[in-house]
Formats: sequence, C-alpha cells, structure tokens
Amino acid sequence: MKIGVSTYSFWHFRGPKTPIEYVMDRAWELGLDGVEILHVQMESQDKSYVNMLKRHALSLGLDIYCLATHQNFVKPSREDRLKEVKHTERCLELAYRLGAPAIRINSGRWGTVESFSELMARKGSEPPLEGYTEEDAYRWVIDSINMLIPLAEEYGIVLALENHWGLTSTPEGVLRIVETVNSPWLRVLMDTGNFLENPLGSLEAIAPYTCLVHVKTYYGGGEWYELEIDYEKVIDILRSVGFKGYLSIEFEGRMEPYRGVKKTVSLLRRILSKSIEPC
Repeated sequence: MKIGVSTYSFWHFRGPKTPIEYVMDRAWELGLDGVEILHVQMESQDKSYVNMLKRHALSLGLDIYCLATHQNFVKPSREDRLKEVKHTERCLELAYRLGAPAIRINSGRWGTVESFSELMARKGSEPPLEGYTEEDAYRWVIDSINMLIPLAEEYGIVLALENHWGLTSTPEGVLRIVETVNSPWLRVLMDTGNFLENPLGSLEAIAPYTCLVHVKTYYGGGEWYELEIDYEKVIDILRSVGFKGYLSIEFEGRMEPYRGVKKTVSLLRRILSKSIEPC
C-alpha cells in the first residue's frame, strides 16, 4: 500500500485556502507517495494553473492520484440532477488534465437535516423530502452515475463513491449503488471515519470494491466529531481483500495540520511495517 495525503488535511473549509503546491511540498518532506486534490481548494481551473500543479508534483516525484469532488444527485428535479451530472463531467475532464486516475464522488443527500450535529446524532441518515421515498433517491443516484460511466471509461478515470452520509451512510447503501451500476469504472472510496455504527464490520463489507481509502485521524480533538479507529484491524481488512492502493490521509483534528499529518504517517508506517505486504 502507498501513503498519500488529501489537501483537505491542511484546509478544513475555514479561512484562506491553503495552496495546493504548499501541501505538495509538505507531502514531499514527509516522504509520501502522492496527493489527493480537493476540487474546491483549487485556485482556478485555468490551463496554466493546472499545468503548474502537474509540473510541481512531477518535480517532487508525487502522484496526483485523486480529485475529490462534490455532487448531489438526490434532487427531485431532473433538470437539477442533470446540472450535477454536467458538473461531474467537467470534474472528469479536469481530473484527466491533472493526470488523476480517480475522482471522489458523493451520492448526495436530501438536505432535510440542516444541523450537522443533528445529522451525526442520526448516524448520517435523514428523512426523505415530503412526497418522496428512499427508492426515488436510489433511482436518481444510480441513473445519474450511469450517465457518467461512458465518459469515465473514455477518460480512463474511476468514479470512487465515498461512504459519506445520506444514502451512503450504511454499507448496504453503498453496495446497492455500486452493484446495481455494475461497472468497473465505479468503485468505492472507503472513508474510515464515516460509518458511525459498527464501523469495522461496515468497512469490511465495502472492502472488496475499494479502490482508495480515506484515513481519518483526529489528533488534538476532532473538528466536528471524533471516532476511535483501530487501524491495525483496518489494514488487516484491506490486506485480506488484496488492496494495494493509496491510504489517503484526511487529517480532521485541531492539532496544527503538519504535526497531525506527520503523526498519522508515523502510525501508518508502523502498522504497514509489521508484516510483508501481499504480492
């Protein structure tokens, strides 16, 4: 397995955006293999800026292994869903220009629970909009992703569906979407901090489809919440399914970001060094 870091680790949607190239420099200092770029953290999508990021990553010997994007397909209006599809198509094109082989996608959610603390109390789930059902939402999400598969295949970019609240707050929801779409261009982005009930069992359920892992840590206390995650067991689960991809650090603690990421790197290296990785 390789270790990388998401640029999100250095910018939690608060204050001025931490430059992507700054995160790349810190990744190189820590001896990491690559970076995951948070789409909304980019300064622009201009050709000169994108090419600068590619050149800077190359100069440091780093992969750009994923572009983390946001979308919401849980919308009753077909017109609104098509806007989300078009947005994601633009994200695929941007990932292609960056040389990233995957983009993180979300299913989206109803938005009927506005408070994040209430959403956490509800374990990431929320009631449907009046007049609609969960079955409607699954249909919208699956139809939208199916529209994206041909372009993903054309660009050679995997759609990595994250377990991220709403329909994907349970392993059953993630698996229903992935198995219904049934395409090698839709895989799972396993987020170790987003299953609030039976986390290890839930992670094990989605492991066979996993192409990328978000490693959540909370040194200094969680920004929004905090979970106790047994990473030795998580790594055992990943090894059991032959996972060889990126462990992408999403540091979400209140400690100074570089220190928090460095502690996470040390944790992962200690665990990975305990036994020889499968060939």
